Amino acid sequence: MVDTPGGVSGGGGFGADGGAGGAGEPRGTAHARIVVGVFPGQPDTVLSQAAVFALRFDATLVCAFVDQTRYVVARNSDATVISASIDPDIPDDISAVFPPELGRRIAAALDPLDVRWLTLSSAGDPADSLGSLAEAMDAAAIVVGTHRSTARSSIAEFFNGSVAVHLAHRQHRPVIVVPVAPVERGQALPWPNE
Repeated sequence: MVDTPGGVSGGGGFGADGGAGGAGEPRGTAHARIVVGVFPGQPDTVLSQAAVFALRFDATLVCAFVDQTRYVVARNSDATVISASIDPDIPDDISAVFPPELGRRIAAALDPLDVRWLTLSSAGDPADSLGSLAEAMDAAAIVVGTHRSTARSSIAEFFNGSVAVHLAHRQHRPVIVVPVAPVERGQALPWPNE
């Protein structure tokens, strides 16, 4: 299935499905891009800080959702992917789509700002997908948030590793890490002492 840029667009008045300009921007624009990893339930601070960077660098903010229940079959030069479900029992007649509620949340947060933005869906490993998307779009940087300190997120990071750490070691673009639940000075850090 082909995963096309989708969801909600805003800011600059162009559609996320892009038209002739590819990857969401009209022909003739040469703005820098900043990729931000987004997902349902993510604290708003990640998106708002990514918007600050996009505004400061006069960049288009690319809000990328990675569906981890799908895997990438092929990557297209326009930043779209062909993907399939990891579950062979699920009929694979739909593409990975940008979650509509997440799109509405992003629109509510970014439309009042003077920032160009678009949404894209991808699939597979978040670090790999965000890095590949940033490469395909020649992004200036990638923005991700830290995880909240919960047992579930700690176990997930133990097995999968931190998206930010993987990005910092597997691609060459700057990685901006936004703290979502910083601990006060003197409090225990969210990982065990080594």
